[in-house]
This record gives sequence, structure tokens and C-alpha cells, in this order.
Amino acid sequence: MINIGLAGWGDHELGGSKGKLREYGAHFPIVELDSSFYAIQPERNYLKWLQGTPDNFGFIIKAYQGMTGHLRGENPFAGGIEQMFEVFRQSIQPVQEAGKLKSVLFQYPPWFDCTKANVDVLRDAKARMGDVPLALEFRHQSWFTEEMREKTLSFMKKEGWIHSICDEPQAGIGSVPTVLEVTHPDQTIVRFHGRNVGGWVQNNEANWRDVRYLYHYNRQELLEWKEWLLQLQKQTREVCVVFNNNSGGHAAGNAKELMAMLGIDYEGLAPRQLDLF
Repeated sequence: MINIGLAGWGDHELGGSKGKLREYGAHFPIVELDSSFYAIQPERNYLKWLQGTPDNFGFIIKAYQGMTGHLRGENPFAGGIEQMFEVFRQSIQPVQEAGKLKSVLFQYPPWFDCTKANVDVLRDAKARMGDVPLALEFRHQSWFTEEMREKTLSFMKKEGWIHSICDEPQAGIGSVPTVLEVTHPDQTIVRFHGRNVGGWVQNNEANWRDVRYLYHYNRQELLEWKEWLLQLQKQTREVCVVFNNNSGGHAAGNAKELMAMLGIDYEGLAPRQLDLF
């Protein structure tokens, strides 16, 4: 099974509506929830999002930034890391109980390199999250050097991490190559970040976030991925594809184009609003 969706629902124009989850759910069966990265969401938000989506809809929830080493400044939780993880786990429990949680995505920062200490960090995070399905995405090339690639993949398989495969600019040590390897029998994630090399590396410009994911995948690039996705599909129960090239509004169009290439027509989506005019 290949399920295709977008990173967030608020930035996309779909069926004449923008920023509405109900309308989004009429077009795609999954979504990546990014707001959980910036703040642990209250339970009421998850309950609202669950009510606004079809029964077979799925969420990939990004781990809170304090759980992946992105947090700048002090930990806002008086109980430290233990409380942080516990509050996050409690917050997503309604999604898990509703059967709509695909996985929690642990995306580590570009400075999180391949060291024994960081391997221990990964083991600790996995232990703290218990039975929650976890996906792992690196942003430092050291995990996938010729020497470490197989060791990294073997570790992920042994520890039960879902592989979040990246399509992203090859812009030095703070980016990773596309590694087409499945590490979990139940799920594999593919995230399309675009290939904007010039905008990928953080610079001093105030709008660097706006240009980083500014990219439109052409037909040939998507056709190449069509074949790769079909190969991945043979090795894992579900492939979740997320288009994160949102800066220029290209994500939804690229996702629809890939769906057409794969001949996918999802059933059980939310009903679309009638276009009367």
C-alpha cells in the first residue's frame, strides 16, 4: 500500500479551500503534523482533528523539538526529559487509540552526528516511547557514509525504527543521501524536501525558511520515484509518502501527479465540497 499526503494542511489550496483539514481529507489519506514539533499539542486539538477526518485517515506526528535536540534555551518542563516525553505521549494517546497514528517522526538536526553517545540517545528515546511506532530521519551524512551505512540500517532494524527516507538537496554534511532501504516490515516513510541546494543551507537571510523548500519536482524526477516506490512497496506493508516542498505551493500538485502516475484512486476519503460556480 502506498499512501500519499502533504506536510501540514494549512498551506495548501485544495478544492477552493485553504487551511481546512476536512477539505484536505477529501484529497489525501495521510498528513504529517508539524505543529507538534513546535509545541506539544493539547489533547483537545487532537480530538478536534480526529473528528475532522475520515475513519481510515492517518497522522504522522513530528516529535516535539525538545525530544530531538532542536530546542534552543532551557527545557520548559520542570520534570526534565522524563516529563517532556510523558506529556508528549499522553497528548498523542487519542490518535493512537483511534487507530489513526501512523508513526511519530523523530527528525534529528544536522549536528546530530554518528557517535556512540548519539546512538545511546536514540536507544533512550525508543525506550521512553514504549509501544508507539517511531520513524527516524537523519540530517547528518555520517550515518550513511560507506563505512557506517550498513551498521546504521542494521541498528534501525534491530531497534524497531521505521526508516524515513529523504529526497533532499545534497548540500554537504548537513544533508543525507536517498537510501532506499526498508528497516521495518510494517511501514516506510518517504519525505520529499525538494532539491533546492542553494536554499537548503541555513543562511542569515530572514526568509531562509521560505526558500529552503522551494522546489517543483519535474515529471522525470517523479517517474524515477514511481519505480523506487513500487520496489519499496514489495518490502513493507505500507509506504507513506509526504511532500514537504511547500514554500512555493508545489507540494499538492506534485502529490497529485505522483498519484496519477501510480494509478492510485483512494477510497474512503472525505466527501468533497460541490463546486457550484
